[in-house]
Amino acid sequence: MDAVIAGIGATDFSKDSGRSELRLAAEAVRAALEDAGLEPSDVDGLVSFTMDTNAEIAVARELGIPELTFFSRVHYGGGAACATVQQAAMAVETGAAKVVVCYRAFNERSGHRFGQVQTAAAANVDNSWSYPMGLGTPAAMVAMFARRYMHEYGVTSEDFGRIAVIDRKHAATNPHAWFHNRPITLREHQSSRWIAEPLRLLDCCQESDGGVALVVTSADRAGDLPNEPAHVRAATQGSGPGQFTMTSYYRDDLTGLPEMGVVARGLWERSGIGPSDVDVAVLYDHFTPFVLVQLEELGFCGRGEAADFVRTGALELDGSLPLNPHGGQLGEAYLHGMNGIAEGVRQIRGTAVNQVANVDHVLVTAGTGVPTSGLVLGRG
Repeated sequence: MDAVIAGIGATDFSKDSGRSELRLAAEAVRAALEDAGLEPSDVDGLVSFTMDTNAEIAVARELGIPELTFFSRVHYGGGAACATVQQAAMAVETGAAKVVVCYRAFNERSGHRFGQVQTAAAANVDNSWSYPMGLGTPAAMVAMFARRYMHEYGVTSEDFGRIAVIDRKHAATNPHAWFHNRPITLREHQSSRWIAEPLRLLDCCQESDGGVALVVTSADRAGDLPNEPAHVRAATQGSGPGQFTMTSYYRDDLTGLPEMGVVARGLWERSGIGPSDVDVAVLYDHFTPFVLVQLEELGFCGRGEAADFVRTGALELDGSLPLNPHGGQLGEAYLHGMNGIAEGVRQIRGTAVNQVANVDHVLVTAGTGVPTSGLVLGRG
């Protein structure tokens, strides 16, 4: 692919932003353009999530973007993050637009809280199968999956906790993270309260206020810009058989994420690399169990082997597959995966707070359970 991410921007990450979601979006987009060395007048495309409240034309008005020749939205919540870059890259490569900004902004803690029961959602065709059974929150839905995964492979709550400990360890040295200077121990994870057994509080990502934006353009255009671009080596979406919008309980195998398997096959085929070539993994970590399953679906270990893989120390910054050096959604902020893409760009540039040495390829995933998306970012 010829497209690159040439600029990244974000607001502060908080629990009470004190400003509108539109202002958060405008701040993040402006910061990304400044990082890219571009002006609003250079932008002719915008991409966001169907869940985002900030209309493309509203963002354009606020920033003074004069004309748009491309605008698009991607479905399925967190599964949309990497797909926004895919949409932007396709627009750039087909000539539909020259400079496309992907953005996501919300007041998810001080405003609409996605983690709470949404009564209106019960009428949704997919949700109507699970809400009457008491599975009315994302945590409850993932907990059902996690219990079966534990039963099938002998995984324990401590195995989930190791993911939380790693993320919080990395967040503790990231000044932009909400949990900066606040690492946790496995004992603290095990003593945190239940949310929906077997998920504890520290297995669940944050609720955050904030915004993130990414500038996508051509490699040729990026050659005149100030920062090293992150080349989009591959970008895919994935939906598996028997797919539901949160967690699919009606498949023969209830312990895998076949939609992530679709993404994995697409990424490896299109990028020309494999799991052993990945230098940093930025995996969608809204709940710790799904990080383990992603490791298996992406080919870093066999089915049921992720807990043992994590115990080897592979996910530490000096391990074979450093995980979420920014702290992830458990430690930095929950911005529906967009902050993970920004971290991938920093790792490629060599400017991350927790910089991994000699990074040539970064894997980024978005969404699990819902239809998913992924990216492979690389150096020029």
